Amino acid sequence: MQFHHHGYVSGDPRVLPAAGGGLDRPAELPDEMDVLIVGSGPAGMIAAAQLAQFPDISTRLIERRPGRLEIGQADGIQARSVETFQAFGFAQRITEEAYHITQMAFWKPDPAHPENIIRTALAPDDPTHVSEFPHLIVNQARVLDYFAESARVGPARLLPDYGYEFVALEVAEAGDHPVSVTLRHSCGEQQGETRTVRAKYVIGCDGARSQVREAIGRELVGDRANHAWGVMDVLAETDFPDIRTKCAIQSHDGGNILHIPREGNYLFRMYVDLGEVDEHDHESIRQTSQQEVEARANKILHPYTLTVKKVCWRSVYEVGHRLTDKFDDLPAETTGHRTPRVFITGDACHTHSAKAGQGMNVSIQDGWNIAWKLAHVLDGRAAESLLDTYSAERQPIAQELIDFDRTWSSMMAAKPEELGDPTALEDFYVRTAEFPAGLMTQYRRSMITGNDRHQELAPGFPLGKRFRSPQVRRVCDGNLVHLGHHHRADGRWRIYVFADRPAPGQPSTATDFADWIIGSPDSPLVAYTPADGDVDAWFDVKVIYQQQHTDIDLGTVPTAYLPKVGPYSLIDYEKVYSADTEDDVFTDRGIDRDGVLIVVRPDHYVSAVLPLSARQDLAAFFAGIMPK
Repeated sequence: MQFHHHGYVSGDPRVLPAAGGGLDRPAELPDEMDVLIVGSGPAGMIAAAQLAQFPDISTRLIERRPGRLEIGQADGIQARSVETFQAFGFAQRITEEAYHITQMAFWKPDPAHPENIIRTALAPDDPTHVSEFPHLIVNQARVLDYFAESARVGPARLLPDYGYEFVALEVAEAGDHPVSVTLRHSCGEQQGETRTVRAKYVIGCDGARSQVREAIGRELVGDRANHAWGVMDVLAETDFPDIRTKCAIQSHDGGNILHIPREGNYLFRMYVDLGEVDEHDHESIRQTSQQEVEARANKILHPYTLTVKKVCWRSVYEVGHRLTDKFDDLPAETTGHRTPRVFITGDACHTHSAKAGQGMNVSIQDGWNIAWKLAHVLDGRAAESLLDTYSAERQPIAQELIDFDRTWSSMMAAKPEELGDPTALEDFYVRTAEFPAGLMTQYRRSMITGNDRHQELAPGFPLGKRFRSPQVRRVCDGNLVHLGHHHRADGRWRIYVFADRPAPGQPSTATDFADWIIGSPDSPLVAYTPADGDVDAWFDVKVIYQQQHTDIDLGTVPTAYLPKVGPYSLIDYEKVYSADTEDDVFTDRGIDRDGVLIVVRPDHYVSAVLPLSARQDLAAFFAGIMPK
């Protein structure tokens, strides 16, 4: 964490100085705003946290509840989400309070006594170590609390406006604030009264029954699996030995259980198989009592028993897989001809089962994706065409998730003999671990994802996939750090310079690039950085040398890699790194030792892989994004 560069900070350094709209933020919802976020779920709260970093953008978030969420339905936090939490500054704190999933137990009928279950396998949760961050279980409400804190302490001082319900919207062809939104007070003295506000853009984060989705004419299309599950968060007494381990439990004739321990040691969640649902009688299964769910759980767990002492939350749901054809308000044939104004995220545009633990995680990435893009357009950092990439990127990812979840949920509902191979379930779990971890997302070529012509220069950083953080050594103090952990949600592009063989002070391509990046009119830093901003206000350039850190003289490092920032022009020494680690990043990620540029967009995804000498290619890439 960096601070003091604008003066001495004696308080909490996470509280950034208020600026712009954060200096005199209206307590009441104004009549006009740049961005209106509808719904304070995961997508809405991360969007608010991101936009709070842009104090000159007027953002408001409305929520029909009278206050914060207290009990959330989602609880699984995949590694990609924890990486995202790091960008927003709370990964360490939420990790401390969460339950860590490191393994999964598989229970099946005892061949000798099929009425009993026995443990048949214990599989690692992350067998290939795809992330340095763990797989967590924590209440959704706590995730929202942390994002709310990030929004509250950001320069824009963004707070939710509780007690407002979305009613309708209309999008005009022209005007500074073309989206007219009708709202209704959902509580308090004005309950039932309506009012109209106007916005430049609207983000619908209002769940599976989204009114925003209906207002723009999108429809969730898909199917039901006609299979129901009872889910319960409970405090209970049991002799089941793996009660504090994630489990997939398959019984002989009683159905199956997905068991998930919760944070805090005592609480756990069970998804209890309620069996097939008559396609003409969906209502009756939803009336399944808690007593029946517990009875089914005990039948599946036999010879073990479960006595529930307190039910903290419960529900009955049917597996369904539904998706909208597009995630914004533009008909497909008009994309590229006019600007989308309304966007939908999370359950508003894709629904699936809870058992893959993807609902909240995918929603978080939806919200971050659209938020940074809106921020860049409104802040003048990108052309409006950037907004077309939101639906183009996220809709295919949702389809991939639904395809995966359809397979996983059907396997979880099957009897062991129906799967053929006796180890099919655990084999699938291990084989596909990277997908539910949220790390298989790979965006296709677009204005922000370049071509793969030079991918062989750095195969360990695949284009379109998230920048998997390598461990490097910081030269100024010799500390081992994760390079990607410095990539905070501040809206900046990252340009990582993996230097060629010569050391600093010797003629090299890395030195030539440093001269160009701060001296050429074609350089994105020179062409686009605001005149009144620090040299790294829009682009964060870091260099990783191949030498031992003790052999690097900071006095010979080009000034492009040691920029002076803040009102006192203080040198930022945390831009210079060495591959001096046990897992040398050049070897570990296959980086060409003649030098490589890795361009990473504000939400961590790799946008370009280029030779160090390809300066005009770098200039052309950003020229396709930034306003002329």
